[in-house]
Amino acid sequence: MWLMLLLLMLPFGLYAQQTPREWLATIDQNLNPPQFESYRKLINIEPDGSKKEFVLYTLKKGTEKVVALFLSPASEKGRSTLRVGDNMWLYIPNVGRPLRITSLQSVTGGIFNNSDILRVDYQAEYDALSLKKLDEKGPTGRSLFQLNLKAKTGSVAYDKLEMIVDPGLKTPVRIRAIAASGILIKTLYFKKTTDFGQGIKRPAIIETDSPLYKGYKSVMIFAGIKSRKLNAEVFTTDYMGRIESLRRK
Repeated sequence: MWLMLLLLMLPFGLYAQQTPREWLATIDQNLNPPQFESYRKLINIEPDGSKKEFVLYTLKKGTEKVVALFLSPASEKGRSTLRVGDNMWLYIPNVGRPLRITSLQSVTGGIFNNSDILRVDYQAEYDALSLKKLDEKGPTGRSLFQLNLKAKTGSVAYDKLEMIVDPGLKTPVRIRAIAASGILIKTLYFKKTTDFGQGIKRPAIIETDSPLYKGYKSVMIFAGIKSRKLNAEVFTTDYMGRIESLRRK
């Protein structure tokens, strides 16, 4: 009897050896190398099945600096978005200066908001409060656990995150984003764990839906992620019009 109880408790005990804060740091490390470049496709799907697609070239440095360049569609080509901490800007060629944008707006018009598109490390925005075992198996066959996160400030897009993690993958399988009022804003689903090389292994697809936008869906597909050393000047408003020059043809 005692042996059976011990065996049931053992899987949770193994990953409970890490604190919630340590788990969040591990997840951030697995999702994002310290410095990298990537290509992503964003697809917005409407209830009637119609789609709008965007291709972005993205660069990230450290825990809270991200810049993304629109490669398509033609109407968006050359635009770029920059995030440094809580501050975000949109650069439009020929406008003259970058424009301030907010985390809850969406430069692509879908369910992914700017905070999702210009995702910084979760630990930069959230405190990890607790974790609990779930009666649900993940892709690796191990019991999932829920990591509960709370926004550090009121400027963060979501007040709380319920991050469901596969301890075998050490990445989320889904995240429930919740407002301060307790309303579920959206759920993000992390799928198709892929080895991108250079020790980078993470979900290649993130899908999201929202009870606030019934029938709508957005999908983010990572086509490539590579470690790359980047200068600090790349993540400044003065450099936003020159991101194209960093692409390796």
